[in-house]
Amino acid sequence: MIGHEAEIEAFKAALTGDRPHHGWLLTGPQGLGKALFARHAATWLLSGKPEGQGFTGGEGSKAAALIAAGSHPDFRRLERTVDDKGKLRSVIRIDEVRALQPLFRQTPSIADWRVVIVDSADEMNTQSANALLKNLEEPPQQTLFFLISHAPGRLLPTIRSRCRALRFRRLADAQVDSILEHEAPELDDEDRAALVRIAAGAPGSALRFAESGIAALEEALAELAITPREAAPGRAMALARSLAGKTNTARYEAFLERGPAFIAEQARERTGPALARALADWEAASALAAGAVALSLDAQSVAFDLARKIAALAEG
Repeated sequence: MIGHEAEIEAFKAALTGDRPHHGWLLTGPQGLGKALFARHAATWLLSGKPEGQGFTGGEGSKAAALIAAGSHPDFRRLERTVDDKGKLRSVIRIDEVRALQPLFRQTPSIADWRVVIVDSADEMNTQSANALLKNLEEPPQQTLFFLISHAPGRLLPTIRSRCRALRFRRLADAQVDSILEHEAPELDDEDRAALVRIAAGAPGSALRFAESGIAALEEALAELAITPREAAPGRAMALARSLAGKTNTARYEAFLERGPAFIAEQARERTGPALARALADWEAASALAAGAVALSLDAQSVAFDLARKIAALAEG
């Protein structure tokens, strides 16, 4: 891993004690690498806590291969499942928590520990949260829980109180740049620089846009924001057409996220009536972008409406 050295060392130090904490709450904004940390920590632990810097001792181990293949008998990932229509459910249901219980009724199979990653704990409903709480209150022996949370304030206080918290912070731009260079080596310098800027220390956010041609998209947004009123409809339609069609899905999805965010960034530089207008447009753009994919709205129409709201920034 790149970054989060303090969190890695705090976890490893705790696991060398006689009674390590069974529940770990990994908190911080989305895209910081909390799930990656949990997976590397699980691999290191199930590999027998090998010596070495960070979690590197677990790389290339049998445990790592089994976890990657989804077949490690002492490892589980609790997450949302798909329904009968193949759509991802909105919450982690109690059935998923109950499916863990047979694991806890037996001793670890091939490792000294069992590990459960909940990704993310924010997506549990009340029933599933209470079911998991019972395991945290009476933890099975030699079992470690990693609960990933982007908004820990929404979790049950009793769940938070049963876990030791590790707070993840945003990475430096140089660290984000290194991650992008490693994970997406095909990026040119212009796109990587744009991704580092919009990532704001969250490399996961940048990686989501790696295939979208983000530098050109950012340039298009900036041009829209200074386009004269008479030219705005034509430029907005040109952008909307370039985002429509299956071949432009990655760029369209990036636009759905970056469009409202761009308006919010511009709003911070405004005051008075101009700020009020920008905030109203940001709220409307956010609502439109949030429902565009879920409601299967026409991509070109959505992109045009969003582009017009960005062009309205030129009016002050």
